[in-house]
Amino acid sequence: MKSIPEGAVAYRRTAEFNEENVPEVWLRPHSTKRGRWATINVLEGQLLYVINGESREEIRLDADHCGVVEPGVGHFVKPLGKARFYLEFYR
Repeated sequence: MKSIPEGAVAYRRTAEFNEENVPEVWLRPHSTKRGRWATINVLEGQLLYVINGESREEIRLDADHCGVVEPGVGHFVKPLGKARFYLEFYR
C-alpha cells in the first residue's frame, strides 16, 4: 500500500459511517479520480480493504492501521462486524 504523497493537501472529510450505513458504492469495486488520494480511517472495529491494482491485496484496517486509496486504482471495503469509519480526501 502506498502513502499519501508529500505536499498533498486534505480538502474533504466524509461523515462517519458504520456497517449499517456505508455507501453501497464503497462495497463494490470503484476508484477515485485522477490526482485524488484518500485515507480510510477506522474509529472502531475493523474493515477489510481490498485493492485491485497490479495484484490483489486484502488488508485489515483498524484504529491503528488506516488504508490509503491511490488515484485510479480499483478498491472496495467490507465491514467486519461492527465498525465506524470515515474517509479523508487529498489532492
